[in-house]
Amino acid sequence: MTVTPLDQRERDELCDLLLALGPDAPTLCEGWTTLDLAAHLVIREHEPLSGAGILNARFAGYTQRRQDVAADKGLDALVATLRTPPLLPWRLPGVRTLFNLNEYVVHHEDVRRANGLGRRNDRSDLDDAMWKVLAGSARLSTRRLGPVGLDLVRPGGERRTARKGESTATLTGPPLELALYLNGRKANAEVDLAGPPAAVAAVESTTFGI
Repeated sequence: MTVTPLDQRERDELCDLLLALGPDAPTLCEGWTTLDLAAHLVIREHEPLSGAGILNARFAGYTQRRQDVAADKGLDALVATLRTPPLLPWRLPGVRTLFNLNEYVVHHEDVRRANGLGRRNDRSDLDDAMWKVLAGSARLSTRRLGPVGLDLVRPGGERRTARKGESTATLTGPPLELALYLNGRKANAEVDLAGPPAAVAAVESTTFGI
């Protein structure tokens, strides 16, 4: 029996949802419709140089122009392209999880939650996988916290340190919710934040994500 990789499952479900909602539905990405999000994902995988604007504001104009060109193709064409990622590197074992699972999980939730679809409670395999992803990504996501520390705790009590600090806050929730919080979706993540008041305030006021 062939098991569909989790990143492909998220990709498939997101593609189906995009088509069901149409090109003008909202997302949690400020200013982006479902068409914009689909265009972003396509150029990310098929035009690697276009991603420079995501990491460096100096290239944001170029990235936006390439995204606009992609959007002109229409949602149906974009989704058809998205369904099967390029072989290299997006379908290589290990690499696909490292680069794509977090991307597709977060953007899938961007579309779901902006359109009134609640938290998924039936994905224990996805939660386990995202917990592993957080082990590698949380320190980068929380780099702006400075001297404040942050521990992550999932249901059941398993804990990992996202960042060590002089004073440490604790963020508790399912791994998928923790991933949303650490990827800049604080208002939409179902988590609990506790700890010394100064540490909690620092976490609340810090921008997380790449």
